[in-house]
Amino acid sequence: MILDSTANTFNLFTILGPTASGKTRLGVQLARALDGEIISADSRQVYRGMDIGSGKDSDEYEEIPYHLIDIVAAGSEFSVFDFQQRFYQAFAEIRARGRLPLLVGGTGLYLEAALRGYRLVPAPPNRALRDELAALDDAQLAARLHELRPQQHNSTDLVERERLIRAIEIALAEQGAAEHLPAPPLINPLIIGVHWDRKLLRERITRRLSVRLNGGMIEEVAALHAAGVPWERLEFYGLEYRFVAQYLQGQLNRNDLFQKLNSAIHQFAKRQETWFRRMEKQGATIHWVAGAGDPLAAALAVVESLR
Repeated sequence: MILDSTANTFNLFTILGPTASGKTRLGVQLARALDGEIISADSRQVYRGMDIGSGKDSDEYEEIPYHLIDIVAAGSEFSVFDFQQRFYQAFAEIRARGRLPLLVGGTGLYLEAALRGYRLVPAPPNRALRDELAALDDAQLAARLHELRPQQHNSTDLVERERLIRAIEIALAEQGAAEHLPAPPLINPLIIGVHWDRKLLRERITRRLSVRLNGGMIEEVAALHAAGVPWERLEFYGLEYRFVAQYLQGQLNRNDLFQKLNSAIHQFAKRQETWFRRMEKQGATIHWVAGAGDPLAAALAVVESLR
């Protein structure tokens, strides 16, 4: 089946779901069926050398072209603004080739930056602002961010001081430049969500973690640190890198590494599902398909219903 873009109202196919839900596999199958190319919406897969811990699974793509994977060096910064600009570029290039862009991932902020056209701007470090904010305690910083962003949803920005200061810096930059930004491209998304029974998803998460820990994830983190990525930066890159970095520094034993990381990933999956429900409450139409069934057939049935 080849998608005739002139017969459909959407120009972007989006596949989202919690971690370990099978998004990549479904995305590849849909890209193959609909003559598409995949744009990753994963905040860690952009980094080269961060493969096992980020669940890159590059072999799954086979002949399907993919974008926004392995595009920056591990240890460098890659912001939501950077993602949005790269997404717009990939989206335009894929459309120009007459193919269908498929946005695949579970990073809620990245998904919404693409789907909702957040008015993002570059925000270089502001030393004068940082000196001013250094005199405030964490509660005062959180209050400052809430004044700038009353609808703040990224809770991580509120519990880590470095991220809190950076969020304020970005919010102020956005406030000052938003009115001068060019309009984002017109995007009409069709969104497919992969749903699993909570018990089955937990089993998939636990099984996948065991495979990754025994399949080189610890060695991957050790190699990144040996190549010059500081422990603090590795811990910033998400749960797998945070807990393995702690293990490699002797702060956790192997059993605690597995148990605590497994529990943390389960909690992360719940937060992802909460984010997707909030997207629906704010107007996004997500067509949910059962991961335990035949998600490809269900997704293609949604396409057919719109033809």
